[in-house]
Amino acid sequence: MTVRELYEGLTELWPLSLSCSWDNDGIMASRDTRAEAKRILVSLDASADAIRHAAENGFDVLLTHHPMLFRGVKNVTRDTVGGMRVLEAVGAGLSVISLHTRLDAGKNGVNDTLARICGFEPAGSFGDDDAPGLCRYADCKPMTPDYLAALVKKKLGCPAVRVTGSGRGFVRRIGFCGGDGKDQIPAAVLAGCDAFITGDAGYNMAADAGEESELYTVECGHWHSEQPVCQILAEAAEALSGAEVSVYNSCAYRIL
Repeated sequence: MTVRELYEGLTELWPLSLSCSWDNDGIMASRDTRAEAKRILVSLDASADAIRHAAENGFDVLLTHHPMLFRGVKNVTRDTVGGMRVLEAVGAGLSVISLHTRLDAGKNGVNDTLARICGFEPAGSFGDDDAPGLCRYADCKPMTPDYLAALVKKKLGCPAVRVTGSGRGFVRRIGFCGGDGKDQIPAAVLAGCDAFITGDAGYNMAADAGEESELYTVECGHWHSEQPVCQILAEAAEALSGAEVSVYNSCAYRIL
């Protein structure tokens, strides 16, 4: 299977129509999209370390969630992060494919996976005007907010979670949005969620929702909320291509 064919197969699973209007995803860089994709490395980020690992270990494709090129590259030189990554990838004959918000919104993507890892089966979706089906919600047996927070911490292996708000009492509906979910807090309230699980919510957004709507917010960290989808992405890539697929840990921070 070629790089282009792999991308087209992934696009059938996670259509471009699911991407937010502001997003930038797809084939980020490739010296030859007709080249064979024999070895694929899946990573949350197309970081310099992930690119280097892929290049040094003979991978043909780096498949990521976060776009390698997101904020726009005005020049391709080693003086910019984006330019350096493009040069490293293309110089090594490595093709980079990134699926971002379409992987958040799509079936068996980031938010379906986040809900299931936490122990809940998604019952429906919600979102804002730009991405009406981005997030997921699950209905559950009544539980206390703090019990839910402890459960999320354990299931995701977080060193800590940050909670905001006291909730309405028992949690019966939970919203899920991996990564930076602060813009989806109003949609979670409208969807009838008692609690909202996300990577990052923003101090003011979470605090205001807690006071005004009694929404209980659990922030588990950007990486912890999205990393589980890498295994799902790896399984999809392997099924499509028959290639050798590995997962790389691109976590860029440490807890001290």
